[in-house]
Amino acid sequence: MKKILFIFILFITYSCTENKKSRLISQYYEGFKNSDFNQIRSTVSDTLIITEGDYIMTYSPDNYYDHFKWDSTFKPTYNLVAIESQDNTITTTVSVSSIRFKFLKNDPLICKYKFAFNSGKIIKIENLDCIDVNWKLWQKERDSLVNWVKLNHPELDGFINNISAQGAKDYVKAIELYNTKD
Repeated sequence: MKKILFIFILFITYSCTENKKSRLISQYYEGFKNSDFNQIRSTVSDTLIITEGDYIMTYSPDNYYDHFKWDSTFKPTYNLVAIESQDNTITTTVSVSSIRFKFLKNDPLICKYKFAFNSGKIIKIENLDCIDVNWKLWQKERDSLVNWVKLNHPELDGFINNISAQGAKDYVKAIELYNTKD
């Protein structure tokens, strides 16, 4: 009887923990939807690690805010499509539309992410895969824009590697100029 009671308590505890994690992830994405960095900030730890392929980016709250400002410039619309819990991990499917993804002809961008937690906060977000993305088309569109900017608007050159709010503004300006070039 004690063994059954222990297993039941363990199951209830696990279920509550998984529900808290799912709510935390929902709150994280709601912060992006609402353009509310304080809401996002309340969900992440003092150090947040984001991985995308071979890239590992470590953020403090201040430099994650810089990333948030860069991202916000493209006027993204986030949609949390699914949250799945399996084997003590939480994965999500997220759809994002933005000015940048439209230009790169991969809009919406739909990706799967795995989340890790510590002390009730998100500590790591790993990009597992982007579904149906056409990386060749993405690269072709990006390269066309970069090369055109170098020739026609050198004052904006370098925007592609400038991950600041100003870099994002220059990126948007480059897209606007490129789209009206004819």
